[in-house]
Amino acid sequence: MVNILALLQCLEPHLETTTIRQMSRIILAMLAMTGRVTMLGISRWAGKGGSYRTIQRWYSTVIPWMVVHWWFFYAHVYKPDDHYLLAGDESVVTKSGKKTYGLDRFFSGLYGKPVAGLSFFSLSLISTQDRRSYPIMAEQIVRTPAEKAAAKAKAQRKQATKKAKDKVKAKAKKRKPGRPEGSKNKDKTQVEFTPELLLIKTMIDKLLSLINGIIPISYLVMDGHFGNNNTTQLARQCGLHLISKLRVDSALHFPYSGHDRRRKYGDKINYGLIPAEYLKQITVEDDVLTCIYQATMRHKAFAEPLNVVIIVKVNLKTQARAHVVLFSSDLELSDDKIIDYYKLRFQIEFNFRDAKQFWGLEDFMNIKTTTVTNAANLSLFMVSLSSVLLQDFRQLNPQAGVLDLKAHFRGHKYVAETLKLLPKKPDPILLEQIFSTVARLGSIHTAKPGPLTS
Repeated sequence: MVNILALLQCLEPHLETTTIRQMSRIILAMLAMTGRVTMLGISRWAGKGGSYRTIQRWYSTVIPWMVVHWWFFYAHVYKPDDHYLLAGDESVVTKSGKKTYGLDRFFSGLYGKPVAGLSFFSLSLISTQDRRSYPIMAEQIVRTPAEKAAAKAKAQRKQATKKAKDKVKAKAKKRKPGRPEGSKNKDKTQVEFTPELLLIKTMIDKLLSLINGIIPISYLVMDGHFGNNNTTQLARQCGLHLISKLRVDSALHFPYSGHDRRRKYGDKINYGLIPAEYLKQITVEDDVLTCIYQATMRHKAFAEPLNVVIIVKVNLKTQARAHVVLFSSDLELSDDKIIDYYKLRFQIEFNFRDAKQFWGLEDFMNIKTTTVTNAANLSLFMVSLSSVLLQDFRQLNPQAGVLDLKAHFRGHKYVAETLKLLPKKPDPILLEQIFSTVARLGSIHTAKPGPLTS
């Protein structure tokens, strides 16, 4: 049986011994248990030293989770020859009731509408070799009454402004082309961050300060929601380059190549007729033509030029056409790396999926600030820990997943509890066969019989 306490020894300089011991009990229970992952459910599987009161005390303990995530990653996952990306995304957890800390209505991509629940923003380190994401920091998004009122007022102003503009356009004559007289240039590098971006910037600054150059990180990868100038300036202020996605109808311009030094913007791109000089790759697979274009382009909403990659797909049978626009603030990054790094961003979604499906991110019933923080971070910590356990587990069973790992620990729990009732322990060889057989019950991918790890 794997010694969980030994895996947690890397946290000894940062957590009290009692906290680590209680945490190992909780982790063993979570690996073996069935049903919803709540404090009461954990206490029923934790055994000796894991009473409900002990579980409550642990959940009420203030734990420096960023330090815990980082040093566990550095001790058990980090490879010096690997290259890591920093990715960030938000996850919404549905909750009912009225007293849970931070309870509000947040937009859920899963439901496609705002839902009552909690929202957490997570930063992860993504390995480009293993192609896996490891949660490294998570913060709860809590909107103050002032922020809620400001957001509501902004939405009302935006709607009123739109109506006013529509009325003016309907009455007024078409103005002459060119810039309005008296308009001034704005410094687009000087931006005002929203509360969401301020939280993200604070998180990134704290994480980079903790890492302190141990891992060289150059790129911040985020989804299309953050494909804007504000997030680009945020990344640059943190010493990183942003990789993200633009809207498919983004008004991009080729650089101006004339003699007027004051002009920056050249011809506007026509996504249906992109010049062949920017074509980098072309492939045909299953009657789908894929063309990849790359160019340094400008967008009037961005302060600096962008390294843009456009992926165009055409169905040769139906002539249906679609395209995706990716970009990076690093003008030297190749098209294949921009595409590959943005693909890897999706690994953080698997972190949220596993945390909700297996480790209780959707299950916890805590309502206070500290207990909610511990419940959410523990579920994300279990994503990293289970990944480390699976590396050894897959030596005997290469196809094993989290359900197989949980079935293995559950089988060991059943055998250990049964042996306590026997007047005499069986022969060691028979005992090993019992453990090996019972541990495979309930597995989706049956492991090969063999000696257990000790």
